[in-house]
Amino acid sequence: MAYLKVENLGKTYGENVILEGISFTAEPGDSIAFVSPSGSGKSTLLSMLGLLLSSTTGTVIVDGKDSDSMGDKELSALRRETFGFVFQHTQLVGSLRAIENVTAPASFAGKMPFDARRRAQSLLTDLGLADRMDHFPYQLSIGQKRRVSVARALLLDPPIVIADEPTNDLDSSSSQSVADTLFSRVEEGGILLYATHDQALASRAKRVMHLEGKTFVER
Repeated sequence: MAYLKVENLGKTYGENVILEGISFTAEPGDSIAFVSPSGSGKSTLLSMLGLLLSSTTGTVIVDGKDSDSMGDKELSALRRETFGFVFQHTQLVGSLRAIENVTAPASFAGKMPFDARRRAQSLLTDLGLADRMDHFPYQLSIGQKRRVSVARALLLDPPIVIADEPTNDLDSSSSQSVADTLFSRVEEGGILLYATHDQALASRAKRVMHLEGKTFVER
């Protein structure tokens, strides 16, 4: 399993400092919740941690590989092999059915279609969507779309899962199933990094980092 080391990470747009001085290490089996008010930079931080957004300062090191020294092709390969993403706005493909959205990452990774479909069916069933697998996104509620995005993130058993408000728009029962599914990766030795306003979900993390000024610190 991978480990993650973050050194002095920061993001600036022009003269506007969004985040600065963020440093921490995450080992296999770690779960870290990032808690702060809306609009304070949590999504920006998660995008930098997952190598979707370049930082202005600092670097993210994955298993000893310094992302700051990598080219686009290397970064793309590292993202594909290491991270599973649960986006705040789900980002499902409207022309694909739920199960097809979940299996989409397998096509980029060259995984066997049958194995991917079987894994997708299992994840969707665990998330209470056994009767929604063949539905298109427009036929799903916001909460159902979010659960599909969780299944997609976990399809390839990524070493590191990054989730942005994963229980937003969910009722208590659905929130519980999503949280249990995400934390199953931690129990298997993966790393879970997530932003949340849900205090119950934050309390499940082994570590919680709160925003102080422009940096996240553990307390």
